[in-house]
Amino acid sequence: MIRSMTGFARRERQFPWGQLAWELKTVNHRYLEIGCRLPEEFRCAEAEFRQAVSGAVRRGKVECSLHFRPASTTTTLDVDAELLAAVTQRAQQAAAQAGAAARIEVLDLLRWPGVLRDQARDSAPLVAAAQALLGEALDELARFRDSEGARLREALEQRCAGLIDFAARVSERLPEVRARMRAKLLDRIAQLTSDADHDRLEQELAILAQRLDVDEEIDRLRGHVAEVRKAFAGHEPAGRRLDFLMQELNREANTLSSKSQDIETTRAAVDMKVLIEQMREQVQNVE
Repeated sequence: MIRSMTGFARRERQFPWGQLAWELKTVNHRYLEIGCRLPEEFRCAEAEFRQAVSGAVRRGKVECSLHFRPASTTTTLDVDAELLAAVTQRAQQAAAQAGAAARIEVLDLLRWPGVLRDQARDSAPLVAAAQALLGEALDELARFRDSEGARLREALEQRCAGLIDFAARVSERLPEVRARMRAKLLDRIAQLTSDADHDRLEQELAILAQRLDVDEEIDRLRGHVAEVRKAFAGHEPAGRRLDFLMQELNREANTLSSKSQDIETTRAAVDMKVLIEQMREQVQNVE
């Protein structure tokens, strides 16, 4: 299954007690890394939020931000009567000592730390709503990543077709390359000596041809391309497997280039390595 590690989703909803909004951003990463930015009212549910994200995302760096805007009608303040009475008493004592210059402001008394406090809000409905909204955001993120993955798959498939085409060209040239190499060596030997041991010469030519033979590399390259296409159709995240296959493809292209005794074959090997490098860069973003 090809799914991009890059994605974005935002879901927001208005409730009687306020507005909630989730923003999810993902980028490529070797492992799964989740970062959460939550208002204080939702800190108690961070573990549940992380569990939901890890169930939907297998690999990548995920930034989760929850925004909460309380409705103004729901904001009520409680007054700590005992603390206010104590503060007022101390203020009156200080005013009595200061005389006529002292003046007590009610708002100054209310600003004393702890005199006013937010009314306790039941966090259970807020957390339940945030969890449901997170599920919707994760579904939207999955659709985004699947869409990006489809484009990645198309680009990778085009380059797989290019590798198969270059491999076919190399295979078609092999008989001609072998015949030309044999004729060239025989001509050089004929110029050096006229009484060569033909049996020994045939043995040496066979050994040289085997050393320069690239049939196995072409077969393995085609097999790796088949495995890449098989990973496209699988149901599990394919990023790590594709990354390994890119290494194997690059190894076969390097061997093909080192064995080449033909300029066209060398060019084909270089073009293969260019395609493989492009694929490797794209695979880095596959989950």
